[in-house]
Amino acid sequence: MLSRVAENLYWLARYMERAENTARLILVNANLLLDLPRGVSPGWAPLVRIVDGIEAYRESGRKFTERGVTGFLVGDVSNPGSIVSCLSSAREDARTVRDSIPREVWEHVNDLHLYALAHLKGGVLKSERHRHLQTVIQGAQTFTGMLEGTMNTGLGHAFLCTGRYLERADMTSRIVNVRSEPLLQDEGIEGLRPFENIQWMSVLKSLTAYQMYRLRMRMRVNQAAVLQFLVLDEEFPRALLYCVNAAEAQISRLPEPDDTLRVIARVKRQLRESRLQRVTVDSLGGYIDALQAGLAEVHDALVAAYFDPDITTD
Repeated sequence: MLSRVAENLYWLARYMERAENTARLILVNANLLLDLPRGVSPGWAPLVRIVDGIEAYRESGRKFTERGVTGFLVGDVSNPGSIVSCLSSAREDARTVRDSIPREVWEHVNDLHLYALAHLKGGVLKSERHRHLQTVIQGAQTFTGMLEGTMNTGLGHAFLCTGRYLERADMTSRIVNVRSEPLLQDEGIEGLRPFENIQWMSVLKSLTAYQMYRLRMRMRVNQAAVLQFLVLDEEFPRALLYCVNAAEAQISRLPEPDDTLRVIARVKRQLRESRLQRVTVDSLGGYIDALQAGLAEVHDALVAAYFDPDITTD
């Protein structure tokens, strides 16, 4: 397989996963605002931080309002992390490798991209936002289902799955990191403590993990249990350890994977040796930063082993 084909398959999966998770974030943030009491609001800036777009957002001159942030994350073609930009990049990757994927998958990605372009305002207007974002989420999930049901499980499939699980792990870590911050820095607001669990519930809902959390953990939502579930669970498909295990399994199918497997083994060791019971909100940021650095090292190892480092995207 040509390295460029392998790279495009890898990034096709990452961009589709990124578009889906961004849509989930916007939906859940809007719902979280409705659940909190008046005067207590996580705002919209954390969503921009999750996708690492603060600098670009400030340069755009927008204020951190609901309309400004949703417009930036949904339909801003100048923002490479927006939903429409991710789908555009995915469409271009799918076009260049359409001989390596089922024709129906290429047509589906193209149709979803055209839909996003035709509904740039859909994620901004409150009356259309839910339907528009659900269409994006369902479209991304359909993409994954079509691949799993119709594509040969050869090298191309391995690169697709590797990209999907690394992107999913990265986004899970970002959501946990940013969404774990206190709702308000002002401790003088009476009665704020009961709403902390609502915040952790929003973390679960961002990943469609609430019901699976209740089935698995069998306890009320709280910080320690949510962290344990989203970081170390080996059965939930969006938990960090699950994603790293799945990525490792796919990488092991690639030719000469030893160097990359050594890097991912370090990430797994870091996850397994973590003592989440001792992780506080104050120390969680450093813990997640270290995990994200490990995931970046896995990506770099893939680039060095299989892609052209001079032309790889991000």
